[in-house]
Amino acid sequence: MVAYSFQKRFAPKIVDGSKCQTIRSQRKRHARPGEMLQLFTGMRTVHCQKIIPDVRCLGADPIRIEFDLQGNIAAIEVRGVEVDDLDAFAVADGFEASFDMAGFWVMQHGLMRTFLGTLITWDGL
Repeated sequence: MVAYSFQKRFAPKIVDGSKCQTIRSQRKRHARPGEMLQLFTGMRTVHCQKIIPDVRCLGADPIRIEFDLQGNIAAIEVRGVEVDDLDAFAVADGFEASFDMAGFWVMQHGLMRTFLGTLITWDGL
């Protein structure tokens, strides 16, 4: 079982099922399809709370996000296939639109040209 921590702002969207994915930096081991996931806020703190009951991982796919010089999202590729609707993808990831997602990324990671990571998806409740 693999656990992921989320900022509190994302918890309501995970609870209502509108957020069933997360983008994470590359690491040695992410969840694999079929494994159960535990989703928390405040992991490794006294404020740790489980957001929803365990869910099943549907996918762990390579993702590439390209940014322009101003920090806007220029393109997203999942498994090497370009995402057609950046706003719809951002909404599925818990944001209002791609501009909101881009602002979050700049605040969390600073300006960058390319992000390579893993898109983790799970089944809704």
